[in-house]
Amino acid sequence: MIQVREDEPAYAFLQDKETQQVNRYGASIELQDPKQDEPLKVNGEPTPAENPNRYKQHGFYFTADNCIACHACEAACSEKNDNPGHIAFRSVGFVEGGTYPDYRRINISMACNHCDDPVCLKGCPTRAYTKYAEYGAVLQDPDICFGCGYCTWVCPYNAPQLDPVKGQVTKCNMCVDRLEVGLKPACVSACLGKALEFGVIENTPEGRTQVETEIPGFPDTSITHPNIRFQQTRALSRDMKRVDSTPLKYHKDDAAGKYVPVLDPKHGQGKKWGIKTLLASHENAHVIFTLTAQAVMGALVLLLVAGSLLKLPVIKNIQQSAAEIPLLLTLFVIMGVGLYKLNMHLGKPHRFYRGFNNLRHSPLSREIAGVTAFFAGLGGYTFFSFFDHPVATFLAGAAALLAVVGFVAGSWYMYRLYRIKARPFWDHWQTASTFYGSMLSLGGLLLTLPAIFFVEEPQALVRFMAGVIALGLLIEATGLFFHRRYLQQGAGEGQAAHYEQTTTFGKTYWLRNTLLLINILLVLVISYTGLVGSPGVITGILLSLSLVIMAYLGRILFYALVIPTTMPGAFFWKNKGFVEHAREVGLASMPQLGVAYERHHVFKFDELMQTIRENSLSDMLAHVRAVLTGK
Repeated sequence: MIQVREDEPAYAFLQDKETQQVNRYGASIELQDPKQDEPLKVNGEPTPAENPNRYKQHGFYFTADNCIACHACEAACSEKNDNPGHIAFRSVGFVEGGTYPDYRRINISMACNHCDDPVCLKGCPTRAYTKYAEYGAVLQDPDICFGCGYCTWVCPYNAPQLDPVKGQVTKCNMCVDRLEVGLKPACVSACLGKALEFGVIENTPEGRTQVETEIPGFPDTSITHPNIRFQQTRALSRDMKRVDSTPLKYHKDDAAGKYVPVLDPKHGQGKKWGIKTLLASHENAHVIFTLTAQAVMGALVLLLVAGSLLKLPVIKNIQQSAAEIPLLLTLFVIMGVGLYKLNMHLGKPHRFYRGFNNLRHSPLSREIAGVTAFFAGLGGYTFFSFFDHPVATFLAGAAALLAVVGFVAGSWYMYRLYRIKARPFWDHWQTASTFYGSMLSLGGLLLTLPAIFFVEEPQALVRFMAGVIALGLLIEATGLFFHRRYLQQGAGEGQAAHYEQTTTFGKTYWLRNTLLLINILLVLVISYTGLVGSPGVITGILLSLSLVIMAYLGRILFYALVIPTTMPGAFFWKNKGFVEHAREVGLASMPQLGVAYERHHVFKFDELMQTIRENSLSDMLAHVRAVLTGK
């Protein structure tokens, strides 16, 4: 437990004496009767502290007028939590407006806000998060975390920090060990200008006049009801700009009485490819998984529903031909590759089974369960299809039913997990139209290619499946059309994402849309004519390549274009543009810059083989251990 120094200054101690009953959002500040449940034991202490406000919601108070951006709060936090240079639970960014000599700047110090409705807790599939009645602290256990990073997606404030080296998330813990002995968190005690304060929420610190829930640059409070309050009394410019690479600024809306995020076209209007950025994206594993999973889901459900349930002749012919077993094996292998790629993307792949821990709240946990059920059903159906026996037929039917149930749950929650309020680009029904459209288009393609060489009447199959593919492409195109209008007519992060897709990735975006139109025309022609022979083979090959390229470009843009509602960064610190630049040119090898390369899921095979050739067995084993541990 923290030892209180004899010369501890008075400002470092908690000073709340009187508190209110409810907070700004109508929630009770008194969280729990301490006699009801087992109290939180901090650092293994056998008895809880004698803090009269221990079971009341605490929070931070930030006075922007006083902050001088000295970063003492960051340093104190990182020192106390023994954080490496690239991890900071608290960080200082700023927005600026006006021109010399009337230049205005607001510094913003931000950490976890220990929200009333913590979306990180609900989203985490491993249940690594807990909101305690003690102080209202939202605590996270990195030992439970398996490094999926979903909490970093859903949090509007960039509070959870995914370590690219260790492959696990950590975050601010409200310094509950200091609170237990009556001390304020380390960041508050270290603040030079009394910009940071801490105590029971809704209490106004001494010498303050405002207790606001928002400040220019702070995301929408309705998402999580954060426990932080602000004071900012100095006059500001009508437009306050971010100095990081995000194309956003904050405009004063007199009608709303606050600053709202609007587009700031920092990169001009020129169209670029951005291919290098896309190919190097951290989210390529998600691209591969979602595309393969959706293609296999679409193919198997078409086979089962249209063939076994509806008994459509063109699909029934596949099931009765020699194509069925090779097709099922192909689907199983493709799905396995996608799942393997996704699992190895985790910070701790060997802890994958923890993804089922939060079925009650997490859409990601439900997606994992649904996709796993589908994959198990696919495997069972494939295996039992080898045998011509009544028992095997029954078991194959049961496995098929499991696959269909897994498809319903897995595909739905695969969509729902992206409806994130902190990521407006995803928070639209277009996500569903894209996912289900891909199931029809890619699934139809995957079902057709192996079967066309085995069925007796390939022309009928080609026409039918071309219609299915056309339907999937039309569904996707409809969603993209309305999504574009939604982003254009919107504001803030969504509008900024549209700006990025028409400038930074404008040429790639144009290519994807062109391929989509060409593919729709091609499959409509094939559906009408039923092309066979050499022209049909050539057209089919071109269509297949075009579909795959279009699907990949569309999906990687889906991930690359997201602009989350995170806090503004500084010139370097927490600046996405600088992080990408540092990793590209090698500056990330300098720990003092606060950037690190992603190492937790990279196995350096070439370095390992070189070590095997040049070193002894003991050196080789040491190297293997170092590679696996990331040290």
